[in-house]
Amino acid sequence: MTSTSTAASAPTRSGLLILGLCFLTALCEGFDVQAAGVTGSGVAHAFHVAPRALGWFFSASNIGLLFGAAVGGRLSDRFGRRLVLVASLAVFGAFSLATATAQDLNTLTLFRLLTGLGLGGALPNAIAITADYGGLSPRSGHIAIGYFGMPLGGAVASALTVVLPPDHWREVFVMGGVSPLITAAAVLTLMPSGVGGLDAEPAARAAPPASVVQALFGEGRAMRSVALWLGFFLMALALHLMLNWLPLLLQAQGLSKSQAALAQVGFNLGGAACALGVGALMDTAWRRPAITAAVVALPALLLGLAAMHGPAIMSLAVVLGGAVLAVQVVLYALAGALYPQAVRGTGLGVGVAFSRVGSVAGPAFAAVLLASGGSAAQVLTGLLPIALIGGACVLALGWRRGPLEGVD
Repeated sequence: MTSTSTAASAPTRSGLLILGLCFLTALCEGFDVQAAGVTGSGVAHAFHVAPRALGWFFSASNIGLLFGAAVGGRLSDRFGRRLVLVASLAVFGAFSLATATAQDLNTLTLFRLLTGLGLGGALPNAIAITADYGGLSPRSGHIAIGYFGMPLGGAVASALTVVLPPDHWREVFVMGGVSPLITAAAVLTLMPSGVGGLDAEPAARAAPPASVVQALFGEGRAMRSVALWLGFFLMALALHLMLNWLPLLLQAQGLSKSQAALAQVGFNLGGAACALGVGALMDTAWRRPAITAAVVALPALLLGLAAMHGPAIMSLAVVLGGAVLAVQVVLYALAGALYPQAVRGTGLGVGVAFSRVGSVAGPAFAAVLLASGGSAAQVLTGLLPIALIGGACVLALGWRRGPLEGVD
């Protein structure tokens, strides 16, 4: 199925339902990804540790996500996306609730690791489902809508820091646990089966590949897969550094705690808006200009944020969020188009796994720079080579003639 034929398909009621459920999945993930960053000060106070000791707490769920994404994507190609999505959401929700009961930092970190295992299988399956299903138009547009939930969930989590005192950090994880459990029940009961390759009978589905290597590198996909992985890794490093450290970096640049929290909300909302816009443009003649604008804007905005001080940087944080999240949605759209339906879960799962390596490295990268005496501005400028190399990968993938056509 080409993007042209997909675009010709009229939206259906079941298609909108599928898209809505995938959006809710991304919303839950975005909330959880931001949860560690917004609860960091409360956790440090509760367990009497310095903020710099929270590196493993910030990274634990992302380590779990790394393995969960790789395994969950592969399992979805073999056993159906809906089943794996429900299981992933259930594990994610249960351990997020357990996180709220932790009585010491080690237990808290362990529960975050286990939360990540479930969470890792959720997003690649949700994105694969939106790419599989042809009842909505266009393909990249509805991948963008599905992904849109992630920054929006992050904005909700960030907003909680404005209304919740730091010692109420456990409530954040309670909310982060209940939501995926409700979403899992909704997916199980409401998502149609046997549609667009979802949980079809084995005979009705294309046979999965003989090996992971064939899925990732077969049919001339080797170089594009490698470029995709590098792009995922580097851009996730930049994104998750900012998701976890941006409030503290902005405070070092002259903002108050409440201003930094509002800037973080703006970062996520700006990202959500740009993700939608760029996703829609990916299926039009404006694809290349949109990709180029996002890739060029990211390093320019990092330089601007590093050089500025005071309340004026709040608006810059909003635009920076737009650039970072726009690049993310481009990568997901390209990944969904690169792999045929029969191996799409595997391809997306491995791509998301590489992004999780970056999400672990990002907070650690900032922690190392700050521990060695680096300033907030030096952390931001330290991201420049990462943004430039990652952007080059995104441009190389997005510039190919018709990269979103003929994938089924």
